[in-house]
Amino acid sequence: MIIYAPALARDDDRPVAVVHAMERALPGMHLGWMISEEGQLIPLPDRDAFVARTRMDGGFPLLRNGDDTFRVTVTGWESPASSSPGGQAQLEVHAKLPLAATGTAAAPEVLEAVAEAACAFWGHATPFSAGLDIVRQTKNVPTDMAAPPRGLPSIKPPRDMRSPEIPHRLGWLNYWSADAARAIGFPDPTRDAELLSRARRTAMGGWVVRLTDAPLDLDNPAHLAALLHVYERFPEIGGRSAP
Repeated sequence: MIIYAPALARDDDRPVAVVHAMERALPGMHLGWMISEEGQLIPLPDRDAFVARTRMDGGFPLLRNGDDTFRVTVTGWESPASSSPGGQAQLEVHAKLPLAATGTAAAPEVLEAVAEAACAFWGHATPFSAGLDIVRQTKNVPTDMAAPPRGLPSIKPPRDMRSPEIPHRLGWLNYWSADAARAIGFPDPTRDAELLSRARRTAMGGWVVRLTDAPLDLDNPAHLAALLHVYERFPEIGGRSAP
């Protein structure tokens, strides 16, 4: 799960808000530990104060819960202006949930909660295996002539995107803020009836849009077709529309 949001300002309270939002979306789960360099859990007695005062790479330290059978993590860092859309630095929030029944069921609520606590532009939650192929759509250098895998379209690198509100790529679950949805032209009640059947409006006026009922599996021809269809429907995503 990756969320893209405005860069943190001084005394920004969004890191603590993100952690609280994630815990509310996963009742009973507590992100009260760090991980040492040796891989050992370190308890944080005053977690909120620690997160509020600690900035690492323009974001916040990696936190996790204490349950090894249902491991959850969250962290954040800054993507510099030189590699971000519109030349604006961004906060990236990265969270991980188990790809098991409980994690899959909670993923839409977690995505929405974290995105809106971060005041995100857009974000997505995608199983790791599908995410690898989707990341390989990006053409970071002009000399990269290799076609993306599975017939997926080529997309621009983030630094060449004109606006941070335009999603860079798709995923299984997609969070589009109100500005992001407006930028790509979603929703059109006629053209987007199928997507709307798997979408919901958020408290802040954004959308959580699910591409497939089950977690995205690009070895499944129906899932690949769904992904290709949504890319075709929204050429703004990935900076593919004509200038």
